[in-house]
Amino acid sequence: MNYIKTTLLAAIIGLMPIVPANAQSDKVLKEKNPEFFKTEEARRIGDQLLIWQRNTGGWPKNVDMVTPLTDEQREVIIKDKQVTDDSTIDNGATTMQMNFLARLYQQTKDEHYREAFKKGVNYILDGQYENGGWPQFWPTQRDYQVQITYNDDAIVNILTMMRDILNGKEQYAGLSDEKLNAQIEKSFKKGIECILNTQIKVDDTLTVWCQQHDRKTLYPTYARAYELPSYCSMESAAIVRFLMSLPHPDERVRRSINSAMAWFEKNKITGYRLVKIGKKGEPGADTRLVPDPKAGPLWARFYDLLNCQPFVCDRDGMPRKHLSDIGPERRNGYSWYNDRPATLYEKYEKWKNKWEKSKK
Repeated sequence: MNYIKTTLLAAIIGLMPIVPANAQSDKVLKEKNPEFFKTEEARRIGDQLLIWQRNTGGWPKNVDMVTPLTDEQREVIIKDKQVTDDSTIDNGATTMQMNFLARLYQQTKDEHYREAFKKGVNYILDGQYENGGWPQFWPTQRDYQVQITYNDDAIVNILTMMRDILNGKEQYAGLSDEKLNAQIEKSFKKGIECILNTQIKVDDTLTVWCQQHDRKTLYPTYARAYELPSYCSMESAAIVRFLMSLPHPDERVRRSINSAMAWFEKNKITGYRLVKIGKKGEPGADTRLVPDPKAGPLWARFYDLLNCQPFVCDRDGMPRKHLSDIGPERRNGYSWYNDRPATLYEKYEKWKNKWEKSKK
């Protein structure tokens, strides 16, 4: 609520400190070139990230934190640091800022960046449920924000960062210590356990994951009105890719990966291509599935839990079979089909050859 009030107030007085994020600003925050982090521009952006970091240790989402701030904008953002309802791991928030600061610290050794990173780590540790999952927002939450979320790779982003810290990846050198590493390792193991425990099982067969899982029962559950309990291919592909990166997968992890890949193979859509017509938001823009016998495999983002049939959904919460059955706003404004699982096959064959042979 404070976020909304601040946005409205800023608009009224003409300051507009809450600038929506765009592809370019996110691209800058995902920069990896070490030479960039030696520049004054990188430090300027890093200093702005310190301003945007909430007292919780987390960051809000969908905000342009790269464009230079005016003095008035900076003042409003600093006043909002005590806000507790917009710190999130959704849409790459928090982990994206932490990774930028980690790289910046490696080139500058500025303790301000190190402390902000550690504050982010503590925010993540504090937000984890006992069952190993993380919600979308914390500490203040509402509605579906309390549920365990794999949406937009939120938990995978956290666990990937933890894995790299524990493995001593150069990007994170000097940012942790023995005590904090012990906490991270414990949290990491709990996160893996949550992934394994939330994989949807039908009879005795493991399948894939939903975007959201109930924080208590671990069952698939609702998020936004058009995000229903379902098998979710896009987020599941990211989970499988992460699991395949584990250096010593035990029998449960191997079974999880093999089962998910079997599900992907069984539920791929062939003979169709996803086509975007026109520019999003402009008249005539559209998204369609068109027949194409030469097209590579696709997967619907959602498959119903009863019959494992692909579906799309509008803001009325009613699942429908075809893209043409929902309005243009949702049809063109959401990723209903994807090819993420296709990117796993080559990696999976190498992984299987390594680990299936080693267990014999």
